[in-house]
Amino acid sequence: MIVMCVWHYGTIKKYEFDVQNKVSVNWLLNLGPSLGIVRVRGIGLIHTELMSGIPAIFSHFVTNLPAFHQVLVFLCVKSVPVPHLEAEERFLVGRIGPKEYRLYRVIVRYGYRDVQKDDLEFEKELVSSIAEFIRSSGEYDKNGFLEDTEKPSEKLSHISAGIPLWEENGELDASASPHKEVDPYYVAPKRKKARFVIPESAQVDSEVRCELQELMDAREAGMSFILGHSYMKAKSGSSFIKRIVINFFYEFLRKNSRGPAYAANIPHASTLEVGMVYQV
Repeated sequence: MIVMCVWHYGTIKKYEFDVQNKVSVNWLLNLGPSLGIVRVRGIGLIHTELMSGIPAIFSHFVTNLPAFHQVLVFLCVKSVPVPHLEAEERFLVGRIGPKEYRLYRVIVRYGYRDVQKDDLEFEKELVSSIAEFIRSSGEYDKNGFLEDTEKPSEKLSHISAGIPLWEENGELDASASPHKEVDPYYVAPKRKKARFVIPESAQVDSEVRCELQELMDAREAGMSFILGHSYMKAKSGSSFIKRIVINFFYEFLRKNSRGPAYAANIPHASTLEVGMVYQV
């Protein structure tokens, strides 16, 4: 019971710190399309527990390293109190700021009995859902139903089925094998390779196709996962009991507990942890 109370208390304090120190969208929009930083190729996935606003970890990161990817996705993974969630209800996608900023918010929801897919399948569905959101928002904009993107408010949309942006590009033959000696009994395994394309049948205008092409180019350049690594410290002036609970008991539990379930499927080579001290 004591362990549960300490863990719950520390988790609540951590979430309150995130909410109180989140960056407003207005601050982000005032930076301009480049966000005041160097935009490099690729997709940057920033994992956050917040469903609105900009997490403090982002401002902390760009303050110390003013460079980030050309496409930014604020990813929030939530569990819902139902056994299973249908595929058309899993992804909620929205845009942050004008289109040229290339900022998106994606909320992925899982039931408590849903099996989370591996990193490649998850990346495929994530990028496809963003592409479908770009296509559908382009249709709304063309028909005059899309709200003003200059407003800092966000509107999330259910994405039922993404554009099939992935297709097989044939098989690799045996000549591609690195074996130098020819072995008549050696049969090279056939492997599939996939490429990221917009289907010719997709009815999209030039502006939407340009945004989709930029998304595809960013995906081909690579995807990086930005995870926050928090260190909890009691603020100066806190009571003796609070300092003991936060600085010792909660930190001991945090160091000996596993991370989120989705973090286990993220490739280590594409993961970047940003350390941040939480003064609670």
